[in-house]
Amino acid sequence: MDNNLTVSINSFSYKRALPEDDSGNGGGFIFDCRAIHNPGRYEQYKKLTGKDKEVIQFLKNEPEMQEFLNHIFAIADQSVGKYIERQFSHLMISFGCTGGQHRSVYCAENLATYLKEKYNINIIIHHIEQEILKNKR
Repeated sequence: MDNNLTVSINSFSYKRALPEDDSGNGGGFIFDCRAIHNPGRYEQYKKLTGKDKEVIQFLKNEPEMQEFLNHIFAIADQSVGKYIERQFSHLMISFGCTGGQHRSVYCAENLATYLKEKYNINIIIHHIEQEILKNKR
């Protein structure tokens, strides 16, 4: 069944502000990644992001990370399934951490991959902090 559901997935820094939902639906899920061990505390990871293989490996080695993601996948499954069934057009899911660079980026990327493999939906991913930094260069 084709559908028009778009899932917007964001990573962001709590130091700035919560992501805004431009769809007009007024919200979505916001998950706080700050309880996960932060690779940004270590010099060798400071200039990397959650898309870099070194950070990915660091976070894969953190047992609480996969447990955290499994809970999010379950919540996303429930919502995406119902949103498709009810012909909703938009769902926003955001991940925040201290700097919006490591944990939140990693989680956003993992959720996007998970949803792409499971559903025929549109996915838009924004790494808000990374986009801000890129535009400042």
